[in-house]
Amino acid sequence: MAWIEVIQEDEATGRLKELYEKLVEPWGGVDEIMKIHSLNVPSLVAHYELYKTVMHRRSPLSKAQREMIAVVVSAVNRCHY
Repeated sequence: MAWIEVIQEDEATGRLKELYEKLVEPWGGVDEIMKIHSLNVPSLVAHYELYKTVMHRRSPLSKAQREMIAVVVSAVNRCHY
């Protein structure tokens, strides 16, 4: 399995800390998929904006349909979250 260096929530400072505070999930932390961008804050912002656009902006697909597609893609990719 690949390993990517990340900055954890309690180590974040500046703009990264601000973003992490926005990205805290109900379980109390930031998703690993977002933390992989922690060494490149513009990349984190771009990933988050793409996610918001695909999952929350106007679309011919319902929210439920988009979530179902995300679940299937994660399963096909053997992603465990």
